[in-house]
This record gives sequence, structure tokens and C-alpha cells, in this order.
Amino acid sequence: MKEDNRIPVYLITGFLDSGKTTLLTDTLNMDYFNDGQRTVLIRCEDGEEEYDAEQLKSRNCRLVPVEDAEQLTTAFLDEVERRYQPERVLFEYNGMWPIDVLRKLKLPRSWGLYQVIDVIDSTTFEMYMNNMQSMIVDMVTDADMVLFNRCTPDMPMSGWKRSIRAVNRMCEIVFEDVMGEELEVEDILPYSLEEEHLELEDADYGIWYIDIQEHPERYIGKTITMTVQAMTGMKLPRGTFVPGRNAMTCCEDDIRFFGFLCKYDKSRSLKKGEWVKVTALIQWEHADVYEDEGVVLYAKSVEKGQRPEDPLVYFR
Repeated sequence: MKEDNRIPVYLITGFLDSGKTTLLTDTLNMDYFNDGQRTVLIRCEDGEEEYDAEQLKSRNCRLVPVEDAEQLTTAFLDEVERRYQPERVLFEYNGMWPIDVLRKLKLPRSWGLYQVIDVIDSTTFEMYMNNMQSMIVDMVTDADMVLFNRCTPDMPMSGWKRSIRAVNRMCEIVFEDVMGEELEVEDILPYSLEEEHLELEDADYGIWYIDIQEHPERYIGKTITMTVQAMTGMKLPRGTFVPGRNAMTCCEDDIRFFGFLCKYDKSRSLKKGEWVKVTALIQWEHADVYEDEGVVLYAKSVEKGQRPEDPLVYFR
């Protein structure tokens, strides 16, 4: 593998006072970041926590404030590189600025985005989810890690984990308590994995959909019965359809269909979007439509199904 010699950029996103400054301060105290390399910290907001100027100086770190999103241009970053000649860059982004500003921002040629961490204050997460859900989804979508801090045992962390997984399957999700200690979060499932035949309730589809992708070994060889919509199309292989459900990931304008390939020799008899009750064997194998391995269902029976009172799936 070719070595990447570009200057690494670490991007930290999150709302005001979510703990971004604390995370970056702790990061600068790590041995890996305390090696004398020239570091530039680009800060796009002023929160309650401030950086210690003497500490930054001792870490060979220069603080570059950004007052307005319009400042974030390639020319600005080129000037930062020319003036400070950093060997790495830390980027504390303003959570109230659109993420699209970053998506459209072209980094200097010698810089490379190394890691994106979204920081979430668990004490205000529900409030933001209820009022600014689309902004949270925007930040989470591009994150390599989502860090929930200030957690307490009574918080619904399993549900939060599913919410994040619904929009970003690949990111690492970490929960920390008020002391910064990492918490183990168990998956709380509404059905028993001891059973060989799972009867999936309508409200539990989202939980099952996320869990089977994270832990396919729990389900391989089991049979499942669920009420879903049948998605058909000419692009699917002959003798297959996709049973699944529409899910709201952030708002009414962002509804996506979540389902898995199902092999069924009478698939042509199905109408697109009709509700069906499917009983199928669960397997994990390669499928061309995935261009990789994934969940593949083998239908044992497909019957007419009844549309649920609320047809949408939620992941919380």
C-alpha cells in the first residue's frame, strides 16, 4: 500500500458546548500529539471552554480563529499552510454552520482528511433530535466516530446507537460517562435470540434491520416472519424481490426504503409496494446487487399482509 505523506487533518464537529474543546485539549495531551510536531488548530467557534495559550505553545500548536463560514476557502487554508507550515491540522467546526460548507471545501493539495469525529452532549441530544434532527444527521453521516459524552446509566443509549446506525453503518460509536470513562452499551432487543423462528412485530423492524447488519451471526439459519412492503423491479435478479419498510431517518422529507434481497420463485406475481407477510430463512452470502456479502432471505411463504397503522419505521 502506498504511504500517504499528506498532512493529516482531524475534523471535530458538534453543536456549541458539546465537548469539542475538551476532546481536543485531551487529544493534545496524548503522547501521539505531544511529539513536538507543528500543529495548527483551526477554531470556528467560541464555547464555554477556552484553550490554555501556554499549553498550546508548549505543544507547538498555533490557534487560528475563524469568525465566519465565508472565511473557509481553499485560499484561506493555503495561507494557513504557507504561514504556519503545519505537520498536522486540527479542525474544530461550528455545529451551527452547514456541513455543506465543509463538503464543498477543497483542502490544500498537501492536506488529507484523516478522521472525522462528531461529538454529542448526551444531556441535550434528545432536544436537538426533536428540533434540529436534520443537522445532526448531516454531521453524523460523514463521521468516522460519533462520541456521546456526559452519559448516565439511565439514558436510552441503545436507542441512540440504533439512530446513528440508521444513517451511518460504518462509524464507530462511543459512549463516555461524566468522568470520560467509556461505557459498554448492550443491545436491548425486543425479541429472544434463543428462538429459531422470530415473529417480528411491526414496531421492531428497525431494531432488527440494524442489529442483523452489525451481528449477522446471531441470525444466520433462523427463520423470520414479518409484515413488509414488496419492492420489485427489472434491475433485480429474476426470482427475487426486496421485502422491507420505509423509514424516517431525519425528517418527513428524508424517507428511505430499508430491506434485503429475497429469493422467491413467484416474485413476478407481486405488485410493487404491496403489503405482504413473509416467512423466510436468513442467510449471509454474496449477492451481485450488494456487490459484496450481505443478508439474503429465502422465502418459505409470501402471503397478503395488512398495512400497519403507522407504516413508517423509526430507529429510536
